Amino acid sequence: MRRRWWSLAAAALLSVGALVVPASPAMAAPTFKVPFPCNQSWTGQTRTNHSPPYSIDFNRTDDLGDPVVASAPGTVDRVTDLGGTSYGKYVRINHGGGYTTYYAHLNGFNVSVGQTVGYGKVIGWVGSTGGSTGPHLHYEQRLNGNDIQIRFNGALALYWGSKTYTSDNGCSGSTGSGTVNTAGANLTVRSGPGTGYDAVGTVADGTRVTIYCQTTGTTVTGTYGTSNIWDRIGSGRYIADAYVHTGYDGFIPNVPRC
Repeated sequence: MRRRWWSLAAAALLSVGALVVPASPAMAAPTFKVPFPCNQSWTGQTRTNHSPPYSIDFNRTDDLGDPVVASAPGTVDRVTDLGGTSYGKYVRINHGGGYTTYYAHLNGFNVSVGQTVGYGKVIGWVGSTGGSTGPHLHYEQRLNGNDIQIRFNGALALYWGSKTYTSDNGCSGSTGSGTVNTAGANLTVRSGPGTGYDAVGTVADGTRVTIYCQTTGTTVTGTYGTSNIWDRIGSGRYIADAYVHTGYDGFIPNVPRC
């Protein structure tokens, strides 16, 4: 009986010891970013009948063939073409710690299996392959093979509905600058790159502006000739480049495209 008591005591001590041994800490999730180039804005849609449910479908106007970039550093471990079914052409990136991302319905590939990628690396182009009914990017974040609610820069995506996301993926911090020249009048600021967008303010003649990115839109004739280039000077704030002295004819070198 005495021997059995010591055996039970030893077992109890071992059991208690097992309980107090700390578990290995879980690996933190990567800082995922919107899977498009710096300063681009895309509408992401989530819906309860999506498969898998936490995935996001991304769209913007005339998006067929637009570049898709890695949303976090990692290693490409799958480049697959399923033909006219399911994901069609898709890429999977392994980010370590059990985290992976999926990029589906691509028009084509720009990476190969085993390739290491970083933020902003173009991995393919928006398409409508597989079971898609129109051009878009189907995007997923997974942990240990299970889809998880998507986060960008640590912030939870919108569930459920549509939201516009502006990418800071691969941004180098490069900006441009210019001086508004309208010969006296205020320059109208638009919500998008064109005269058909809503007016959201004005900029006075002679104002020095920071240009975060440039894109094409409505053709405008201004102080510096005729141009279809528009300059984004803030979130949802665009002005016609034809009225801005930047020192360049056309796009400013090293300034991102919106």
